[in-house]
Amino acid sequence: MALGRTLAVALLGLRGHVIEVEAHLAASVPGFSLVGLPDAALAESRDRVRAALSSAGLVLPQRKVTVNLSPASLPKTGSGYDLAIAVAMLAGARLIDPSAPAQVVHLGELGLDGRVHSVRGVLPAVVAGLRHGVTRFVVPAQDEAEARLVPGATILAVHTLAEVAHAYGAQVAVPAATARPFLPVAAPPPGERVDLRDVVGQLQARAALEVAAAGGHHLLMVGPPGTGKTMLAARLPGLLPDLTEAEAVEVTSVHSIAGTFDPSDGLMVRPPFEDPHHTATPAAVVGGGSGVPRPGAASRAHRGVLFMDEAPEFSPRVLQTLRQPLEHGELVIQRAAGSARYPARFQLVLAANPCPCGLAIGKGLHCTCTPMARRRYFARLSGPLLDRVDLQVEVHPVTRLDVTAEARGEGTAQVAARVAAARAAALDRLAGTSWTTNSEVPGTWLRARLGGDRSLLGDLDRALERGTLSLRGADRVLRVAWTLADLAGRGAPAAVDIGQALALRTRGNGQ
Repeated sequence: MALGRTLAVALLGLRGHVIEVEAHLAASVPGFSLVGLPDAALAESRDRVRAALSSAGLVLPQRKVTVNLSPASLPKTGSGYDLAIAVAMLAGARLIDPSAPAQVVHLGELGLDGRVHSVRGVLPAVVAGLRHGVTRFVVPAQDEAEARLVPGATILAVHTLAEVAHAYGAQVAVPAATARPFLPVAAPPPGERVDLRDVVGQLQARAALEVAAAGGHHLLMVGPPGTGKTMLAARLPGLLPDLTEAEAVEVTSVHSIAGTFDPSDGLMVRPPFEDPHHTATPAAVVGGGSGVPRPGAASRAHRGVLFMDEAPEFSPRVLQTLRQPLEHGELVIQRAAGSARYPARFQLVLAANPCPCGLAIGKGLHCTCTPMARRRYFARLSGPLLDRVDLQVEVHPVTRLDVTAEARGEGTAQVAARVAAARAAALDRLAGTSWTTNSEVPGTWLRARLGGDRSLLGDLDRALERGTLSLRGADRVLRVAWTLADLAGRGAPAAVDIGQALALRTRGNGQ
């Protein structure tokens, strides 16, 4: 009996599981069996591995080969197990030292010519391996930069299966690197740097944007076309502080699994910005797909901004799926092949016209829509969804084209400095808790911090009595009030902060 072992990593969402890959070679009728709940792409690895071994000049004995992926009850998907299967078979055939690869994670897809191809999710796979005590990893050369972003990991980057076998002592010729060379191309022009100074007027909306950035609050902007709603939303990420190291690893891991990450840029240190089109499906926004679900726009916007322009035009199914991540900051996607958890603590920014023609703002004298059409259009944003949006403001048309510096207002750098100071004050107050921004703090904690001062809650009590606020909405008003106090440098919110927070809460939805 000949048995070889090595390691791989299975990713379910961002949660990685170290997989023991066992290859058993028995003296029986030659064959190849793969067990351990492989999907279709993984089941096809038997043909890729056979061809790759032959192309590398590695001849296995004519035996019955059984490969087991343990734990067998965990679903495995994708072609990233090819390299580990091939190495386990080489160890089982005693073509390499059986003990050498036993505690090494191998990641990579094999080509028929023996090349090792890039796979998704190398960064979270290395993080998961380190968490389980594994320190040595073999990865495709194309993924080396991504793997080396994780401190504490020893990385061997390879181009071919022959390189791996030679590293373990096999007597095999190592060909020159067969990866396609990088062709010199002109550097892309630098992207246009957007600045808050580009927005003319809209002082009220700019103030709401600053509050949203300072407290991590969700924002709804309602106004006619051409008033600057999209411009304002695009400038929100510039007001947010850089990600911490732990947040950068988490955000980069999500984008690595999604396949939207360029490792040559290093870890993602700036908050991401996602703006799906209004025709996007629920799977595109919250994640999904066949097999183990992939992250959608909501998870790719983790620690950043999810902007939904023309929000009433989105499918109601898409809008309603956002209610869970808005409350919990996490998406749990259930599929027949398994469930996946992805972080989704984003800032939601909604932009909407007030009616189909877009002119029902203020007195609405130029609106051509019927009252029923207005109600039906804006009712596409359901009450439970709007109840989770902290700031709701109207964006009115600019009536005078003023190009002076005073009309243009402050730039991104000046506002971002105030946002950073307000976030630092909140972080100091929340020290010792799991929260980092005011938008995450539960209402019970906020009310307790007021010290029983009922004089501050009069406006909220009246709004609750009138039914214009739910209890959840009242808690969100308190969160905004704490953010306003942080921006003003006060240690706790005053009555003026609660009044201003209530005005910012109830202006955009007609309440």
